[in-house]
Amino acid sequence: MEKVIYDEKNGLWYELQGDYYIPCLKLPKEEQQHIGVWGQRHLRYIKKHHKVLYLNLLTSGKLNSHIADIDKQAEDMFFRLVKQIAECEGVTEQLKADNQMEWVGKINNIRNMATEIVNNDLIYA
Repeated sequence: MEKVIYDEKNGLWYELQGDYYIPCLKLPKEEQQHIGVWGQRHLRYIKKHHKVLYLNLLTSGKLNSHIADIDKQAEDMFFRLVKQIAECEGVTEQLKADNQMEWVGKINNIRNMATEIVNNDLIYA
């Protein structure tokens, strides 16, 4: 028996493994992109809770681009929300200059609110 054969009907190569021919499949090449904390959270979430979506993205070669896109959207949304909430609550550079501890407390609360909103709307949706 030959170690490797080609099937012209479906265009696949097969490799002999024991008594069976197994198709030689390779994932398509995917562009490597930087994945930040938001993308990593979303990746862990879909791996655990949406396995079919994860496998479809992985086998189609679109996983990295999908995760990078979610990461970019989440980061933009987070910074936009922090800025908008800070403006609404009157947290300014003047407050930072006058009372740093109060400013830090308010900014931390705002960042926590923005994180929860991004998590609920993008990461775990």
